[in-house]
Amino acid sequence: MTGFQSGTIEKLTVSQEVAGDYVLTNGDDIIVLPKQEVNSSIEVEEEIDVFIYQNKKDQLIATMTLPRITRENYDWAEVIEKVRGLGVFVDVGLRDDILVSSDDLPLIEKVWPKPGDELFVTLETDKKGRMLAKPATETVVQDSWSHAPKSINNQLIGGRVYRSTKVGSFIITEAGYRGFIHHFERKIEPRLGEWVEGRVIDVKDDGTINVTLRPLKQEGIEVDAEAIYYYLVRAGGEMKFTDKSDPEAIRDTFKLSKAAFKRALGKLMKEGKVEQKDGVTSVKKEEE
Repeated sequence: MTGFQSGTIEKLTVSQEVAGDYVLTNGDDIIVLPKQEVNSSIEVEEEIDVFIYQNKKDQLIATMTLPRITRENYDWAEVIEKVRGLGVFVDVGLRDDILVSSDDLPLIEKVWPKPGDELFVTLETDKKGRMLAKPATETVVQDSWSHAPKSINNQLIGGRVYRSTKVGSFIITEAGYRGFIHHFERKIEPRLGEWVEGRVIDVKDDGTINVTLRPLKQEGIEVDAEAIYYYLVRAGGEMKFTDKSDPEAIRDTFKLSKAAFKRALGKLMKEGKVEQKDGVTSVKKEEE
């Protein structure tokens, strides 16, 4: 039984060549370096650095391609494929893409990463020795990122979602700050691994930031009013929502606070586009 561990980089000696494949040893154990995993000229008795991993045939092999990510470090890995019910496959720099199990993804699949998103992961092996990519825990992120200065408050900022919960989304910004987007501060829940752009609304004493994905109030009124008007049009010209409606019903339908809803509705009424009567808001008909 081999003593090599999947997900590690080893310095091994080439002991022999067999039909284009190479046998490597550390003096006690041997492992095969398949010819398709050789990327430069090597000689018998030469010492080389290789990465050990279990391929899709469940064979423990060596490769001369050294990945960006190992069991000893974390890095961003691009999502290549999403497989419903199974998880997503990410590129860590190997010939084979590595699985991030559904067990390490949000319960709701609509916020799973899609191809092109990126996850902050390390490598580990399961009980069968198969290599998996494992997203960073909150503890790892806390120890890895920068303390945000108070001066960035109210600035526009971009970041990638590294953790998704019902309460909100957690991001790492391009400058390396940890940020939080409360669910009130987003209309649509971002995917895990998605790049988002927003505005800093608070810089905490611990150096973390709170971010909103909503536009500034005046811009927001324009956007919200347009969304409400098109909802009305799609609903046939009227709806049972007014400035007296239940806040939770408003939030569930429009992803807006009642205050934001009232501001947007007030704008539409002032412009003569809608009217309210008997608990109904309707598109105002043009006078003939």
